[in-house]
Amino acid sequence: MTTSARPRFDDALLLVTNDGMGHADPELGRRLFVKYLDLVEENGTRPGAVAFYARGVHLVAEGSPAVERLAALERAGVRLIVCKTCVEAFGLADKVRVGVIGGMGDILAAQIVAKKVITL
Repeated sequence: MTTSARPRFDDALLLVTNDGMGHADPELGRRLFVKYLDLVEENGTRPGAVAFYARGVHLVAEGSPAVERLAALERAGVRLIVCKTCVEAFGLADKVRVGVIGGMGDILAAQIVAKKVITL
């Protein structure tokens, strides 16, 4: 690899399974997630897709501090997949603000084509 070649990230799938990063205080976890998204954008290292399931669906819903940044990623062509079963379980169906609501089959399909799968 030459020094001018940029590492690829557009072939990666990010799995977001919590409503923040790590297992610390929930507010800290959300701040860390927003900072992570800021750095992704600043570095121009957008993933190919981001899948949200379990508590992660809270990050795409109304009131989430990440919605604006996720919307910017979506406008830039990053596919945001939101678990329908999870959205319904948390009563968020009418509060999802970004992404496409899909099923576990959509998340599995994204995993199959991804070169890298990273869980945040």
